[in-house]
Amino acid sequence: MFNSLSEKLESAFKNIKGEGRISELNIANTVKDIRRALVDADVNYKIAKEFTDKVRETAMGSKVLLSVNPGQQMVKIVQDELTELMGGEESEFNITGNPAVILIAGLQGSGKTTFSGKLANYLKTKKGKSPLLVAADIYRPAAIDQLEVLGGQINVEVYAERETKDAVTIVQNAIKAARAKNKNVVIIDTAGRLAVDEVMMTEVANIKAAINPQEILFVVDSMTGQDAVNTAAAFNERLDFSGVVLTKLDGDTRGGAALSIKYTVQKPIKFTSAGEKMDTLDVFYPERMAQRILGMGDIVSLVEKAQEQFDEAEARKLEKKIRKNQFDFEDFKTQLQQIKKMGNLKDLMGMIPGVGKQIKDLDINDDSFKGIEAMINSMTLQERRNPDIINASRKNRIAKGAGKDQAELNAFLKQFEQMKGMMKMMNKMPMGRMPGMGMRR
Repeated sequence: MFNSLSEKLESAFKNIKGEGRISELNIANTVKDIRRALVDADVNYKIAKEFTDKVRETAMGSKVLLSVNPGQQMVKIVQDELTELMGGEESEFNITGNPAVILIAGLQGSGKTTFSGKLANYLKTKKGKSPLLVAADIYRPAAIDQLEVLGGQINVEVYAERETKDAVTIVQNAIKAARAKNKNVVIIDTAGRLAVDEVMMTEVANIKAAINPQEILFVVDSMTGQDAVNTAAAFNERLDFSGVVLTKLDGDTRGGAALSIKYTVQKPIKFTSAGEKMDTLDVFYPERMAQRILGMGDIVSLVEKAQEQFDEAEARKLEKKIRKNQFDFEDFKTQLQQIKKMGNLKDLMGMIPGVGKQIKDLDINDDSFKGIEAMINSMTLQERRNPDIINASRKNRIAKGAGKDQAELNAFLKQFEQMKGMMKMMNKMPMGRMPGMGMRR
């Protein structure tokens, strides 16, 4: 995510980092490189210029010129301005109402239907809501099928009228059905088009007028850059939407949409989405995104994801086992499964400061643990709980069962022992101070 922009911004800061003294020339050169990086990321030139003018104005103050570490101060100024450009702080999401109605709009292919499913899953699992998905795309038959498949995956009911060709009637009937079934959130997936057109705009505007939704979310493919911003402006003119959703952030995203859209339409980014899995939806935090763009990682989000998956009582049991040097393959397998639930592995690693640029060219996917899990699954329960009993004949059986050669198995067993050795060092740490301990759910 934003790898190219991050690299170019890091290169821009080299002009000023490590300098004993900061001059107007240092600042001017850095600001020029920052502006070029933003334009290359498909940020509108006017926005890029206004942004860098603010950075220069702040940097020229004595606070930077007299700073002990002006390079770090410059990065902080850019971080603050990026945060402000993207909205400043988290935006509230309104789900009050009986039921609360959320209207989803956007171009075809932007990820509206997938996002609708993710939002339903988010509201059900994170907010304790009882959502109803509504298939209001009367032009693309596959849209109804897709929404019903997604609804089945997350166990959320989908309202559809396959024979009705009036989207307004469908959504009005859906809201009545939601009240009858005690559904407290209605999520309406509307039709998309390949481009902005009058028919599309009129239909979605008519739906809005008929139901008066609490939230209107414009879904935009973040890989389309400045085109996405222009489309958002056209939609906002007719719909006056309440927020933006950036999808496909796991793709080759340059950053133009994320950095420009709030400035252009004066509406906040509320959610970001990556991948096809139903649990890959995140609330948008401008400050955290600014940190990731600048290569600082996002430890807060990483910890939050961990808190969602790791039960504190289980974590304390695990801590006791580690202290007694009783950590075994059963425990290791459980930890792998919990890590996989946290989301895309490469994206998670990118949240660790300094790691993102190190792994940008590596092909890390969700299948990375399959070989390890295969070796653990090929062990008997006794072997998993007592790794020390794994002798040569057992190794031969385990390797064959996992479809691996003995060299791979030996390497894994050695790494496991090294990991246990590192865990022994944690015995010196006070209870509650080990990683993962003391987290509040």
